[in-house]
Amino acid sequence: MAFQSDQSREMSSERKSGRGKIEIKRIENTTNRQVTFCKRRNGLLKKAYELSVLCDAEVALIVFSGRGRLYEYANNSVKATIERYKKATSDSPNSGSISEANIQYYQQEASKLRAQISNLQNQNKNMLGESLGALTLRELKNLESRVERAIAKIRSKKNELIFAEIEFKCRRGLSRLMLETIFKSMGCNHIMVYLATARPTTSSVSLIQVKEPPVPHVVPFPLS
Repeated sequence: MAFQSDQSREMSSERKSGRGKIEIKRIENTTNRQVTFCKRRNGLLKKAYELSVLCDAEVALIVFSGRGRLYEYANNSVKATIERYKKATSDSPNSGSISEANIQYYQQEASKLRAQISNLQNQNKNMLGESLGALTLRELKNLESRVERAIAKIRSKKNELIFAEIEFKCRRGLSRLMLETIFKSMGCNHIMVYLATARPTTSSVSLIQVKEPPVPHVVPFPLS
């Protein structure tokens, strides 16, 4: 009998150790999440009942499911327990200090947000070439690099759309003269140069990459 009891204890310990811990995170599967909610909700309600009976404690439990359904338990009354809680917290000597701490925290957070907003507004002005007087030479160089990278991306996207438009127009059978007229009205002189020098094809214009004339590297303000 002793051997059997020892063996059963070993098997029980093996089952416990092999089970592993459940990772506490949101369950993605909807069905599994609902099943787990039902099981744990019942366990929570049972624990609340046991606590109220064993310890003669006033317990109120409110649970809303993910779908918004209400579940509650109270050994007295949920409303009565909530009113008791409100009275206890309002009469607490520490309630004033807690409120002041909350006000101070939110004031600090608001100050941080105002500083971030001001910084973003200044950055936007700098990108437009405004409010540059307070920037150092290094900051100006960094700003210049950012603007040049932005211009390069804008040009690349613009050329992509223009060439797509050329291909579309050519497939519709528009003549070279009509294309030149269209892109002249759009102010795309570099595309007109390409159209004037490209060899005509039967269906569409050969889509080669055309580089725009580089923008002159001009310092927008005198350096001291």
